[in-house]
Amino acid sequence: MGWFTMIRCGELEQLEVIIVHDEPAINMPFSHQAILGGAAVFGMTADLKLRVVVDPTTTPPKVSTTRLSWATSLFYFGMLAGVGPLTYLFQRLHIGRTVGAAIVIWGSVAMATAGVTTYKGLFAQRFFLGFAESIVPTAFMVIISGYYTQAEQTWRQCLWYSATGGWTVIGAGINYGFAHIAGGDLKKWQYLYLMAGSLTVLYGFVFFFFPNSPAQAWWFTEEEKIVAIERLRMGQMGVRCQKIKWSQIKEAALDVKVWLIAIMMGAAYSVNGAVSGFGPLIVSTFGWSAYDALLWQMPLGGVCFVGILLAGYLSSRVQNIRLIMIIACCLPVIAGCAMIWKSNWYHHAATPIAGYTIIGFFAPVTSLIVSMGMANVAGNSKKSFMAAAIFYMYNVGNIVGPQWVRSEQISSHYPRLWQGVIGCYALVIAIAITLYIMLSAENRKRDRLALDTKEAERVAFDDLTDKQNKHFRYAY
Repeated sequence: MGWFTMIRCGELEQLEVIIVHDEPAINMPFSHQAILGGAAVFGMTADLKLRVVVDPTTTPPKVSTTRLSWATSLFYFGMLAGVGPLTYLFQRLHIGRTVGAAIVIWGSVAMATAGVTTYKGLFAQRFFLGFAESIVPTAFMVIISGYYTQAEQTWRQCLWYSATGGWTVIGAGINYGFAHIAGGDLKKWQYLYLMAGSLTVLYGFVFFFFPNSPAQAWWFTEEEKIVAIERLRMGQMGVRCQKIKWSQIKEAALDVKVWLIAIMMGAAYSVNGAVSGFGPLIVSTFGWSAYDALLWQMPLGGVCFVGILLAGYLSSRVQNIRLIMIIACCLPVIAGCAMIWKSNWYHHAATPIAGYTIIGFFAPVTSLIVSMGMANVAGNSKKSFMAAAIFYMYNVGNIVGPQWVRSEQISSHYPRLWQGVIGCYALVIAIAITLYIMLSAENRKRDRLALDTKEAERVAFDDLTDKQNKHFRYAY
């Protein structure tokens, strides 16, 4: 199912850390989203009446996809409802067993989609699917921040986050294959959900064996555990603490940078809600068949996959380049939206499909935002709050995006959608500039304090926040 973290012991200064995260875990949420978009173009919309004719007197008849918009958005309402209580659970309980149980439940709910017979049933299923899944991204963010130094985190966050693109490519191929099923007693989309759900349940059982912290990693020797923990001392990030510290929660709630980063995430993810639920339908309006529209998700996914990994690699090699890369990656997204909106949608038009493909640059933007959030706070409770805030706004963006897709606006190329996304990405750029100024100024201020380095080593594992620990340096 993946590769485990391995640490080669030796001198602390020569320690090498090698990781390729278990991507199947995070692949599963994106498989479910890719499947919804695929299922929408070969049967689910008709079977569950997600697309209805509202005016049969026009030519062609006017249809509404509002139900499909809500089916997409309700998943993220479920995530919003679940992230608070489930984040509390994995903060207080064993992280591997808690997350593993949630993943098993989540996969079971996904398989139950095959039994849905009405759009109302799908609405309920989507809500509970989102509720169960809400624990996974926040848990992964906290796990990475608890195992790796500040300098290493961006690359590791990007490794698991690259599944947003990787599964878009794989899922498009799977959707295309399942679309050609000719026999069997079930609908094509029902087979898709049974497959995705069963794989998710299997991985959930695997995750039960994940340790609570580097000190409990069963694949390390006792000496390796000590080295793994000592590595974290230099980054002033601390180690996992299961006690909730309300003073840290209060500090996080009043920390301006926490909310700026969270708002960036919400704005950046506005495009994903529309693309995950409506991508194949939008592409099919460019003159491509429903099957071809599924395959056109692959270039988009490829841009996401390569963009995330490239952004992570560069940030691990060049200091304080994250916000600059965020701004640079926003520009192709804005250009892609404008290309789709303003181009001619003739049969197999090249410009809108090219614009749709480069929208995939939203993925490195969001992966870098995740990295910014988790690398710029310290204190275990504050890190959990930061992860939850990012995830809340992630859901807000995903809820809003589908509501901008209006089928009655197809003749004018969905202007509300592209205007909304362009406005959101302009906001991301403005916030990135603000954070760059704020964080660099704070680092210069702390450098002038000339603090004792021995004191830094002493307080490294005291579970101090980034504001309390003046030895902490912000990454931007």
